[in-house]
Amino acid sequence: MAVHLIKLSVGTRDMAGLAKWQRDARAKGPCGNPRHVTRMWPKREAELVDGGSIFWVVKGVLLCRQRILRLEEVRRADGLRRCGIVLEPGLVPVAPRPVRAFQGWRYLKPEDMPGDVDPERADEAPLPAKLQLALAEMGVL
Repeated sequence: MAVHLIKLSVGTRDMAGLAKWQRDARAKGPCGNPRHVTRMWPKREAELVDGGSIFWVVKGVLLCRQRILRLEEVRRADGLRRCGIVLEPGLVPVAPRPVRAFQGWRYLKPEDMPGDVDPERADEAPLPAKLQLALAEMGVL
């Protein structure tokens, strides 16, 4: 059974900013797919690559997800082993909900993951993150 990750997208203002960053060469792995490099290697690798996704938190709101394709070893100039989380291109909007700040990443159980936004509504312009957070805190979103 798949398990998911939840991760803060630090420095990102909205989903468009995250998508823009992932198109940058610095955010891509050797295969050309977006890749997020993290210090810790998930112990539940088999469950992550078996249909798991990374859920992105932007400005305190869980906004979107991307399918995890695989994990690969990354070595930087310091020689330390890091985990490259290779992602499927494209962000899938999810039902927004507030999330408290945390460091690193956390596992997200399938029963706790938000549903995808209705594809018919996916082309609608997203609300500003601050407004989404306020609405989510009130239980409207």
